[in-house]
Amino acid sequence: MDKKAKFALLLLFSTFLGGVGQLLFKLGFIDPHSFVFYLGIGIFAYLISTVFYLYVLGRSNLSWAYGFQGLSYIFASIFAYSVLGERIVMLRWAGIILIAVGTAIIGLS
Repeated sequence: MDKKAKFALLLLFSTFLGGVGQLLFKLGFIDPHSFVFYLGIGIFAYLISTVFYLYVLGRSNLSWAYGFQGLSYIFASIFAYSVLGERIVMLRWAGIILIAVGTAIIGLS
C-alpha cells in the first residue's frame, strides 16, 4: 500500500471518529444523567481524530487532506439515522451522495 492510500485510510478513520464524537455528544443531551460520561468519551474520540488528522496534515497537502473532512457529515448522518432514528429526507441523502463523490474525486487527485 502506498503512502497516499495509507493517509486516505487514516483520514477515513479520523472522520469516522469525528462522527462518533458527534453521536456521543447528542447521546449526552438525550440522557442528562450520562451527559458527563458521553461528553468525556466524545471529547476523547475528537482528540484521537485530531491526532490522526494532524499526522496526515503534516505529511500531505492541506487541500487534499481537508477535503476528507466532509466525510464526518456522512458518518454523523448515518449514525443519526441508524442509532438515533432520525429521519433523513431525500434531498439530504442526495447531498450526502454528492459529498461522497466529491471526496472520492479529491482522494484520487
